[in-house]
Amino acid sequence: MLPKFNYARATSIDNALAILNDRPALIHAGGTDLLGCLRDGIFSADTVVSLSAIQELEGIRTAADGSIRIGALTSIADIAADTMIGRRYETLAQAAVAVASPQLRNQGTLGGNLCQKPRCWYYRGDFDCLRKGGEKCFAYDGENQYHCIFGGDLCYIVHPSDIAPALAALGAVCRISGPASSRSVAVESFHVPATEDPRRETVLEVDEILTEVVLPPPASGLRSSYRKVRERGAWDFAIAGVALALVFEGDTVTSADVFLSGAAPVPWRSTATEDIITGSTLDAATIAKAATATIEGAEPLAKNGYKLPLFEGLVTEQLEAIKGRG
Repeated sequence: MLPKFNYARATSIDNALAILNDRPALIHAGGTDLLGCLRDGIFSADTVVSLSAIQELEGIRTAADGSIRIGALTSIADIAADTMIGRRYETLAQAAVAVASPQLRNQGTLGGNLCQKPRCWYYRGDFDCLRKGGEKCFAYDGENQYHCIFGGDLCYIVHPSDIAPALAALGAVCRISGPASSRSVAVESFHVPATEDPRRETVLEVDEILTEVVLPPPASGLRSSYRKVRERGAWDFAIAGVALALVFEGDTVTSADVFLSGAAPVPWRSTATEDIITGSTLDAATIAKAATATIEGAEPLAKNGYKLPLFEGLVTEQLEAIKGRG
């Protein structure tokens, strides 16, 4: 059962910001994560501010410079179905299709997907874990088969979003509105590593709103993809995943962006893989080296070492596939 809270339906961005500035409040977009967290008592809310009436937060638009602006209230289903995104930004389209179930893609929003809470069963359960203000991460010595292999140390969650690594690989930027000013933050820097603050998921302040995400015009020669492994063919979150955005000149990769999902508390950039790919022609030897580099520095827990060959296999598969699209 949902607990009692005050409910405010904002009529504009400024109205929403005024409410946030006036009292402690949580933002309600699609509600697929927020309402479940409130119902399960993971956290509480004095006030919930709905953004559903703010039309300027919806839709996919092309700017004069060729960039794409996606409103934070745009549904995941609309992103998945957009032909322009499918043609120009394949990794984002594929990531959107991979999100949850058709029902949740219709209800869930871009902003909500980027700002969703961890799916760790200790965080979601009756445990006073570090992320909820306690003193320890129970996953470290517990049931950790789905937890991180990179970037843990204090908290061993994995970031649950499929959209975030795809957007990061594409160099997308978050637009954030606050009471005094607006700011822009690269999607790559939008999420807070557990090593910096294990009680915080994003850089958003309590009185700020994510309003849109901006995708730069795709570079000539861009090829991109997203692939994830999950226990079931639908609904489940990534056990392991990879978003690629490679720019080719002929057969040579001139730049590479590689982000992993299901690997770390934030979308995890594999710079070692990028370094090997860049300047190469993706021959068999290079692909093999890149796949091995993907798991360099990994620190698997007692029950998730199986993720290492999964990531190697995913990177091999996706590099071979993207090479074949030339």
